[in-house]
Amino acid sequence: MSAEPSAKSVPSRQRVLLVTGLLGAGKTTALRVLEDLGWETIDNFPVRLLEQLVGPADGSGTDKPPQQRPPLAIGFDSRTRGFNPHQIIERVKKLSSRSDVEVTTLFLDCSGQELDRRYNETRRRHPLAADMPAASGIAAERELLEPLRRWADMVIVTTDFSSNQLQQVIRERFAPLSSQRLTLTLSSFGFSRGMPPVADLVFDMRFLDNPHWDDALRPLTGQDAAVGEYIRRDPAYAEAFARIRDLLLLLLPRYEAQGKAYVHVAFGCTGGRHRSVFTAEEMGQALRASGFSPTLLHRNLGLRAADLVEGGQTP
Repeated sequence: MSAEPSAKSVPSRQRVLLVTGLLGAGKTTALRVLEDLGWETIDNFPVRLLEQLVGPADGSGTDKPPQQRPPLAIGFDSRTRGFNPHQIIERVKKLSSRSDVEVTTLFLDCSGQELDRRYNETRRRHPLAADMPAASGIAAERELLEPLRRWADMVIVTTDFSSNQLQQVIRERFAPLSSQRLTLTLSSFGFSRGMPPVADLVFDMRFLDNPHWDDALRPLTGQDAAVGEYIRRDPAYAEAFARIRDLLLLLLPRYEAQGKAYVHVAFGCTGGRHRSVFTAEEMGQALRASGFSPTLLHRNLGLRAADLVEGGQTP
């Protein structure tokens, strides 16, 4: 990683963060974390319209001075219409010369071997590869983006990062000074594949009616609306959820007051696809509404074997 100025300095100008890099290196993950941190985020934005998005230097069109405007994160990559690294650099230089805007460019890099592995795992075709292997598209994109990488204020190499590790790095660099020090992770898991190795609090959601036994819901997950409606209809759900939420709202500030930096709250069900996923997602929304910025992880979501294991057990 290249050296960079502190990302936590108190801004006297509107903060604008340009997020770019190689496809598959983590841009979407970074933007999601920034959104959780209170940034306004826009992805795949045409950079030629950057000046119009930020607004004129005299502040017309907004009722807030620059330092009171929410920070703005703009994502773009080689797929963005009119993408030209040299023209982008010139546009950003022009914007950076303004006294009311503080512009930073973040470049997410990753080794070609790791990107090739990610494309093979997801069976996605690289946009620049055409009928060639993904490695060819990755190499072409790296050459295209090299001017932006050299010019960027920050470079984060995600080769050895899990999604969770990248989220943590983004939080450390871009969380405002006023945000809480506590790093909160909410996760879902399946008991059929064992308990999480590190969790501060574990809630067993197997007392809820299991959507797995509904043929129409079985292939879905806790992120699907139909599964959520099914779980909400369980008479025990609303009260149990409220009590768990209230317990967390009691404990989390106390953990922080004791200087605890990380708290991991895990929700489990049999296969880790329905009840635990839905509860973790809902709890994430509830805690965000109370001022926290949790990271969501679903350990067993998408594992085909989870269905087989769950199907062999009682609801």
